[in-house]
Amino acid sequence: MKLRVYTTEAGKDHVPPAEHPESPERLKAIERALSRFETLDRVNARAATRDEVGRVHSSRHVDFVYSKSPFTDLASLDADTWMSPGSLEAALQACGGAIQAVDDVMAGEIEAGFVAARPPGHHAEPDRSMGFCLFNQIAVAAAHAIQAHDCTSVAIVDFDVHHGNGTQAYAESEGRVFFASIHQDWLYPGTGSADDSSDRILNLTVERGAGSSIWREALEEHIFPRLAEAPPDILFVSAGFDGHRDDPLAGLELDEDDFEWIGTRLAELTRESAHPRLVCTLEGGYDIKALESSLERFLRAVAAA
Repeated sequence: MKLRVYTTEAGKDHVPPAEHPESPERLKAIERALSRFETLDRVNARAATRDEVGRVHSSRHVDFVYSKSPFTDLASLDADTWMSPGSLEAALQACGGAIQAVDDVMAGEIEAGFVAARPPGHHAEPDRSMGFCLFNQIAVAAAHAIQAHDCTSVAIVDFDVHHGNGTQAYAESEGRVFFASIHQDWLYPGTGSADDSSDRILNLTVERGAGSSIWREALEEHIFPRLAEAPPDILFVSAGFDGHRDDPLAGLELDEDDFEWIGTRLAELTRESAHPRLVCTLEGGYDIKALESSLERFLRAVAAA
């Protein structure tokens, strides 16, 4: 697939407290992974506007995040979610890169876009920041596809080890979105049980230590058939690499082979549709070496499909 990667300079300026797992070291790992590509179509992400973010988040929430942005030191939004002086711009560029990716795939310039930015976004709800996330860039991008490009069928697949509660909240309010998440059971934020599913919401949980075969089987049996039966106008992916066996925040026991595999399968499903359009955003992945190697394998798989 013709792949373009969207990166942000502001991402390095989002600096939570020392020892926080969502650290600027993640961006350095991303840069090392990208540096090993002989050729790479890469652009700098622009910042999203307040109106673009406001397609998903309430004006009250947008105002709150802007007002909490500190001039010095740190500001706490909750026990896990922090802002430094550069955090607001980092979050806006993460959203803006996702919007650019939508515009580019809809224009036919590329077939796949990957937004390699931080902070992550899938826990941010329409009226609440949480779980390291300020704004929900995958939801903002989906809303842009619907409102700016008249997409009538949008799918979002989330394979981060944690449930994308914020993305589900958006999908529940937007009838043109199908949301599917596969995540470790009994893990933060405690949402996304298998019973919490409907015709447009599909939650799959796997137990700690489940490993590759169970995880892959669940995707092949439940999520991939839904995408094949009703190909969306555009497929979004929340790509979290914290299911890796070395990740400190979970215990799903996946490895780089699994992330290469899911990159291949998602790209194949996209290529089989009438208009290949795939937009991925980086979510979790908190072991630095595992993030670096997993991201590289995922991107190479997408590009090779």
